[in-house]
Amino acid sequence: MTLPLKQSYPPMEAKSAAQLPSGDNWQYEPKWDGFRCLAFRDGDSVSLQSKSGQPLGRYFPELVEALLKLKPKQFVLDGEIVVPVDGQLSFDDLLMRIHPAASRVQKLAKEHPANLIVFDLLVDDREKSIADAPLAERRKKLDTFAKKYFARDSKHKSIELSPETKDLKIAKSWLAGAGGDVDGVIAKRLDLPYQSGNRNGMVKVKRLRTADCVVGGFRYASEGKLVGSLLLGLYDDKGLLHHVGFTSGIKAVDKPALTKKLEALIKPPGFTGRAPGGPSRWATDRSAEWKPLATKLVAEVQYDHFTGGRFRHGTKFLRWRVDKKPAQCAWEQVEG
Repeated sequence: MTLPLKQSYPPMEAKSAAQLPSGDNWQYEPKWDGFRCLAFRDGDSVSLQSKSGQPLGRYFPELVEALLKLKPKQFVLDGEIVVPVDGQLSFDDLLMRIHPAASRVQKLAKEHPANLIVFDLLVDDREKSIADAPLAERRKKLDTFAKKYFARDSKHKSIELSPETKDLKIAKSWLAGAGGDVDGVIAKRLDLPYQSGNRNGMVKVKRLRTADCVVGGFRYASEGKLVGSLLLGLYDDKGLLHHVGFTSGIKAVDKPALTKKLEALIKPPGFTGRAPGGPSRWATDRSAEWKPLATKLVAEVQYDHFTGGRFRHGTKFLRWRVDKKPAQCAWEQVEG
């Protein structure tokens, strides 16, 4: 059997916005706090693909098993992997799954099984690609697919359908209540085909403004040899990594291990575009010194303002994004 869509097919992405778009051509969905995932079923084989194109199946064996139990032998679903713990989604428990030891993954999968929340259908149960169809048509087919094949028993809902609405008032109520399970709201154009690998026709709005940044370097604290701040970068459309600010407030208990991890990654140049250094309103003589890093780490940070090509104040570190490639940390996240 051969799927009409090949693995490594890039998922569509969203552009950040300050407010939800309005009009008859928009559909709204909750933005779940998890890992984006394309699920490919081809006969007796299931592959889970991350947003960055990396395989996820080994980390979520219970989802592979659940997808194999669905009646259709071929399909491709777009969704979000989440881990419910005590009635709420836990991103920390989700991150713990990305572990090299299979025994550890199996243990965690039994303790807190993951769910796949599905919001798009790209290959239907007739083994036909519908990625070129407009979202309005794809969603109708997804609703039918879910009604026919997804478990209705709440105790066995490892694969479930994400809600949607065309009512802006409902979408705004989701946004007002964002936090916990819901990270914000996604808006998608109903009249467009699946936008593989681009941000056309898909917008995300969060209550808190966040960005995924490359850690291009770090500074030691003013005293001692422990990390004091992480230096953040974003890529422009030419592929240059520009320094855009910093994040600090790292927990003291985490600093020794993080410092060791960062020191192992020290490698010039760190930033290939605009680099740190020179006077700034928070800089001291010591803080002007920094260590460049190999571009391996991605951090999600919260910020208030981005103007003049940088975060105007220090950002708040939220979490590591092991599910994203550094190259995906683009400037367009903070535009508009």
